[in-house]
Amino acid sequence: MSDSNTTDFTNPSTFILLGIPGLEAAHVWISIPFCTMYVIAILGNFSILFIVKMEQSLHEPMYYFLCMLAVTDLVLSTSTVPKILRIFWFNSREIDFHACLTQMYFIHCFVVTESGIFVAMAFDRYVAICEPLRHSTILSNPLVAKIGLGVALRGGMLVVPFILVARPWPYCRTNIIPHSYCEHMAVVKLACTEIHVSNYYSLSVVFCVFGLDMIFIALSYTQILKAIVRLPTKDARLKTSGTCGSHLCAILAFYIPCLFSALTYRFGKNMALHFHVLTASIYLLVPPMLNPIIYGVRTKQIRDRLIR
Repeated sequence: MSDSNTTDFTNPSTFILLGIPGLEAAHVWISIPFCTMYVIAILGNFSILFIVKMEQSLHEPMYYFLCMLAVTDLVLSTSTVPKILRIFWFNSREIDFHACLTQMYFIHCFVVTESGIFVAMAFDRYVAICEPLRHSTILSNPLVAKIGLGVALRGGMLVVPFILVARPWPYCRTNIIPHSYCEHMAVVKLACTEIHVSNYYSLSVVFCVFGLDMIFIALSYTQILKAIVRLPTKDARLKTSGTCGSHLCAILAFYIPCLFSALTYRFGKNMALHFHVLTASIYLLVPPMLNPIIYGVRTKQIRDRLIR
């Protein structure tokens, strides 16, 4: 391994993931919360899928979108956490070049997809509250399927250029990635070529996709709040706002760590490397763990089914 790290090469067959640089001695201890969050994410999201499948009364657009969110969270966490735990427990740091690019694709594709699902869920809440009599007409099952397909295609197509650009580059400096998984910027920085195009494109995806998605969500909830304020009784206002509470909590749990990680990695030059890596690793674990808990606790139909 030492030879591959010190000699010049192009297109290495494997990369070496360091885990969390500077905290190698604490890897075993760090693995405990990581493993716990991963187990909760797996059990929670599979429970959501099982409950929605078995309960006929939950076969509605809101729960279809929730199932899409659960599948996205399962893929997002499973594409990274098992490899991270192998690094922590068995010092298994090598990852094949093509496997690294595949992991990079899945991570960024499903992060973009999850953002789109939150927009779709915000639209569903807008129609349910502002146009309740037309909800089933507007959000029919075929439209829900088309929205889901469109969200998935958007994520897949926007991330393809990451791989097409990064794959043919020569990686002649080192094959050591100072990260716990194949994050896009951590990989392309190893290339001994001009990477400004890739850097600008990734930033444009972050600002355009997440920026536009958050604007659409904000617009939806502005209209929802206006509709809630116009309701005649306090009980009606509380009940209606309660149906949106779980969605808002899930949105905050996703966007805050995601944007914080993306921005600090590019602009937080004075921050310690282990802080960057920890933040980037946690944002792939916290939303998949919290989403089923949030919806399981705050959604009465799911909570009642879990109790039964």
